[in-house]
Amino acid sequence: MPSPHRPSGNPPSRRRPSPPIHDTSPVATAIHPNPPYRGGIVNPSELNPPRARMPSAAGPVAVASAGSAAKAAPSPAVGISPELYPTEDDLPYEEEILREPFKLKGWWRYLVARAAAPFAKRAVIYERALKALPGSYKLWHAYLRERLDHARPHPIDHPTYSSLNNTFERALATMHKMPRIWVLYLTSLLDQRLLTRSRRALDRALRALPVTQHDRIWPLYLRLASLPACPVETSLRVFRRYLQFDPSHAEDFINFLISANRWQEAADRLASVLNDDGFRSVKGKTRHQLWLELCEILTKHADEVAGLKVDAILRGGIRKFTDEVGKLWTSLADYYVRRGLFEKARDVFEEGVSSVVTVKEFSVVFEAYTQFEQSMLAAKLEAAEEEGAEDEDEGGGRKNGMDKLSKKFLEDFWLNDEDDTDLRMARFEWLLDRRPELLSSVLLRQNPHNVEEWHRRVKLFEKDPARQVATYVEAVKTVDPMKAVGKPHTLWVAFAKMYEKHNRLDSAEDIFKRATQVNYKAVDHLASIWCEWAEMELRHNNFDKAIELMRQATAEPSVEVKRRAAAEGNEPVQMKVHKSLKLWSFYVDLEESLGTLDSTCAVYERILDLRIATPQIILNYAYLLEEHKYFEDAFKVYERGVKIFKYPHVKAIWVTYLTKFVQRYKRSKLERARELFHEAVQQAPPDEKKPLYLQWAKLEEDYGLAKRAMNVYDEAVRAVPNSEKMVMYEIYIARAAELFGVPRTRQIYEQAIESGLPDRDVLTMCMKFAELERSLGEIDRSRAIYVHASNYADPNNSDFWKKWNDFEIQHGNEDTFREMLRIKRTVAASRSQTHFILPEYLMQRDQRLNLDEAVDTLKRAGVPEDEMAALERQLASGPSTAPPAAQNNTPASANRMMNFVSAGVEAQAESSRQQAGNNEDIELPDESDDEEPDVQIAEKSVPAAVFGELGKRAAESQEGSSGAQENEQLGALERIKRRRQ
Repeated sequence: MPSPHRPSGNPPSRRRPSPPIHDTSPVATAIHPNPPYRGGIVNPSELNPPRARMPSAAGPVAVASAGSAAKAAPSPAVGISPELYPTEDDLPYEEEILREPFKLKGWWRYLVARAAAPFAKRAVIYERALKALPGSYKLWHAYLRERLDHARPHPIDHPTYSSLNNTFERALATMHKMPRIWVLYLTSLLDQRLLTRSRRALDRALRALPVTQHDRIWPLYLRLASLPACPVETSLRVFRRYLQFDPSHAEDFINFLISANRWQEAADRLASVLNDDGFRSVKGKTRHQLWLELCEILTKHADEVAGLKVDAILRGGIRKFTDEVGKLWTSLADYYVRRGLFEKARDVFEEGVSSVVTVKEFSVVFEAYTQFEQSMLAAKLEAAEEEGAEDEDEGGGRKNGMDKLSKKFLEDFWLNDEDDTDLRMARFEWLLDRRPELLSSVLLRQNPHNVEEWHRRVKLFEKDPARQVATYVEAVKTVDPMKAVGKPHTLWVAFAKMYEKHNRLDSAEDIFKRATQVNYKAVDHLASIWCEWAEMELRHNNFDKAIELMRQATAEPSVEVKRRAAAEGNEPVQMKVHKSLKLWSFYVDLEESLGTLDSTCAVYERILDLRIATPQIILNYAYLLEEHKYFEDAFKVYERGVKIFKYPHVKAIWVTYLTKFVQRYKRSKLERARELFHEAVQQAPPDEKKPLYLQWAKLEEDYGLAKRAMNVYDEAVRAVPNSEKMVMYEIYIARAAELFGVPRTRQIYEQAIESGLPDRDVLTMCMKFAELERSLGEIDRSRAIYVHASNYADPNNSDFWKKWNDFEIQHGNEDTFREMLRIKRTVAASRSQTHFILPEYLMQRDQRLNLDEAVDTLKRAGVPEDEMAALERQLASGPSTAPPAAQNNTPASANRMMNFVSAGVEAQAESSRQQAGNNEDIELPDESDDEEPDVQIAEKSVPAAVFGELGKRAAESQEGSSGAQENEQLGALERIKRRRQ
């Protein structure tokens, strides 16, 4: 700790040199009333005056407190406000810094305590602290930030900014290695727009700071270079220096050059960037984008850029960047247009439209080309109008025009004439007329093996046969049959037909001959060539030549030729064309039309030997023989056909064979016909057997035995699939009824019902069977069929139940009707998925509903009202104990309607008619309880203690209950038994 009597000031060992520039602010004047310097390097001893003249570092107040009284304090200097001096509240901080003036802690506590004080007073504290600690970064940074905040509200020409800059200069005397101080200073200078001072300060910062911290200074330097007021040369030098520091930001320099219209240097920099393989764009631009920027500069500023081979650069881009070919071609042409080389630009456009490979690029280049020609024509017309106006102003326009015209006619210099308007108009029209051709060329460059596109290209030259021939020649030379899209042989055929159209048959034959030697991808292509050649000969009545061509085309290659082709490993289509069905079909048609029967049969036999025949070939061969009355030979052909082919291809052969055979021989060769039908149905799949069986049955009905026809139908219903059995049974029943009578159909119905048909078909068959029995008067049999059919009926099938209901109304009685209702309920319950245990009152309600339904039905049937009332009373009173005979002899039965008869035939005896009850009902015997075996079951009562209070309550309630409640606790069956007793 320093002695309290020691004068204030820095010790000699800790003295720091003073800043080179003196601060003239009021605060600095308060600290230094008489500034010892005005600039330059100052003697350090001048900063600390003698002890007698200068107060201590702690200030006058601290000295007064350390002395005897405040009166001993020196008088304040002239011009210093009393507010800047310490107050009584500052005494503790003044005493602390008096004791330890070279420690930052005391000064910092003093500043924090006076955070709300005016800036001038805090500035005095900062100046005093920095005088004691000039190397404190914390004090300088805080002081400069406060001075910046104090100066920011003022305009930039205010004296506060001058004081601020001087303070920064004093700070940098010791803080010149601190980049944040430099950043604050440089930012303030840029905000003040002090360009020269900023540039010099930036240079000082770059010299003072190490290279590793230059990246904090260069953004400010680039900001200076980007200011509008900064000279261009200065900005260029700054950017060039920056690229030496960081070459990766060449794009920023290029953008600046473009904004400064320095096109030459911008193009050079872009070219160097593109030539550098290691360059990576910091802005994410691709080399393609940079290349397009270079092309734009070169083309739009062609007169200002020199030293670069623009043509080579753009053509290199065309070869390298294939997705922007159209734009690069237009850029190259635009470059020559700006240079005034119009013919060179036209050549570039022609080269562009002749080399692009996509329709999109072609559209770009062609659009630019048309605009160029149109602008050239418009410019020429405008120049001609101006020239004509000048000639009229001279007064001799017509005479001068006549003189020029005569001069052109006399000297014959049309090509050297200055007025080439007609030539430019012709060029423009010619360009528009060539567009379809140029577009076709583009499509063919995409795929030169597109056959259809070649055909469309030929159509473009319909009025120019020479161009068509040239196009066909180019097409057949270009298209590779192995890569062709389409049918390449059509080019040869169309080429030959064009010569045929102009009656040049010799040239057409030469073309066909050359076409037959081409190795096509498919045999059918070569076969089509031979057929077209023969058809051409037929059109010109060269029939022998056509047959000879077909004979030549179908000739099998020799063994030597096959051996040579096998040795080469690539078998051409010429080795396989002799098996082409297309050729043989055409050949056999020619023989049928122009040849003899023997030659035609020889061709058919050759087709069969090569095993390339189709069912149609078999049928055609057989028809040919039938036309010439060779029926057995035709049947032999059919036999060969059914042995060669399988189903479904052989179906047409079998049907035709059987039909022709039956028509030919009828009943004379019946056994052979049966064998053929049997073989046909054996080979046929189940879904194809029905027509064969019907045809077979028709044969038996017409020429055979009816019994055999029934056997055929019986075999058919077993052989056809389930989906066709119902139809087959209907046909079977219809034919049996017609041939043997209706009773014969009963067996068929029974067989159909038991044959495993689907439930729907079984139900339909049962209904038809029941209707048949009803028509025959077999009422019981019909009712039994209805009962059997109910097993297959759906409760919701109203058709079946309605027919049964009508049947019972017409032929049944109340018992049979009730039985029908019971069966319907049983079927409904069996089909239902939910089962209920109904209490007795629901059972009674159901019984009443059934009774009401039966009464309504009998009423509709014509039963008198009194009889219905008696029946209702009888049913309501329960089953009677009288015998059935006594019940049937009631007076009501004597008055029954005639159309409501009992079950059975109407011719039955009266005694059997009275027995109308249903014998199938199961009656519970009256004494069923007595007939049960006497089985003694040991019973043991449960102790009452098990139930507790519940048992007592149950016993009490049981004692007070009535007899009706006791009956309700019994089961339904037990209650019925008791009621009967």
